[in-house]
Amino acid sequence: MPRKARIDAPGALHHIIIRGIERKDIFRGDQDRESFVARLGRVLLDTSTPCFAWVLLSNHAHFLLRTGVVPIATVMRRLLTGYAQEFNRRYRRHGQLFQNRYKSILCEEEPYLLELVRYIHLNPIRAGTVENLKGLRSYPWSGHGALVGRVKREWQDTDYVLGYFGKSVKEARKAYVSFVSKGVKEGRRPDLTGGGLVRCVGGWKVLKELRRVGLRVKGDERMLGRGSFVEDVLKHAEEEFEARTRAASKGITVKEMMARIAHHYQIDLDDLRSGNKARQVVKARSALCYLTVRKLGATAVEVAGKLNISPSAVSKSVARGQAFAQVEKLDKFLR
Repeated sequence: MPRKARIDAPGALHHIIIRGIERKDIFRGDQDRESFVARLGRVLLDTSTPCFAWVLLSNHAHFLLRTGVVPIATVMRRLLTGYAQEFNRRYRRHGQLFQNRYKSILCEEEPYLLELVRYIHLNPIRAGTVENLKGLRSYPWSGHGALVGRVKREWQDTDYVLGYFGKSVKEARKAYVSFVSKGVKEGRRPDLTGGGLVRCVGGWKVLKELRRVGLRVKGDERMLGRGSFVEDVLKHAEEEFEARTRAASKGITVKEMMARIAHHYQIDLDDLRSGNKARQVVKARSALCYLTVRKLGATAVEVAGKLNISPSAVSKSVARGQAFAQVEKLDKFLR
């Protein structure tokens, strides 16, 4: 069976798991981990991607990320491709480093965000890498240390997570630690590492009862959440896919969209490709970035090449352009 396409959308919450090929180590020592964390920070800041939890072990890693202005697939490609190339050079090896493509589960925020933060950060204890919560506090290769105030990582969104636990930082950290400690005895949580119908409804017992009374719910292995959440996400994904398919069937390319946007804003194409900071040009460039990246499915690298700007500049323009496109109803250019 062919693999299903990944599902993504601005604001979507993803539990991402990467593993070494044949379960081999992807981190052989602290030099590798330091290199990976530095790259992770750069990519997340560059793409404005919020990170709520993360952990590195020897042969796998977990992340809890929210899609910002750049698709998660682009974020992970930049992170993993760059690291794999560096790893191979360092150890004079060739070939694939990671096991197939990474696993990405789109999650319903309530009630899964906090459960996933706890689950991800307890991985070193479950794996026997550290003995207890005291050891976890000092473990440098997870987001737990930043949440308890042990280290500061500007790319990790600790404020959002701690906001669930209290108004003051001190109060929130204490409540967070208590919450994490209660999860130590839970052990492995297969219900948090994949979607599917059974997990979405809370187990076979619940599913059988729902079926007994004639209720049907929607499930999808790419998602973790209630049936209504799954249905909403699939509907949105289908609408996005249809919009891209219509645009592709009409032969709308990045180049064609540039011409349409330039005409709409009454500017020259050369203005779009220049560093012109005039308000109308910035507006047009931002709208173009949004429509081509979010609606046509173009990559930030592709659009950057057409506009003579950096991929990170394209990413920032996508967020600005969304507002312009909605107000001025620029989706008409996709029809």
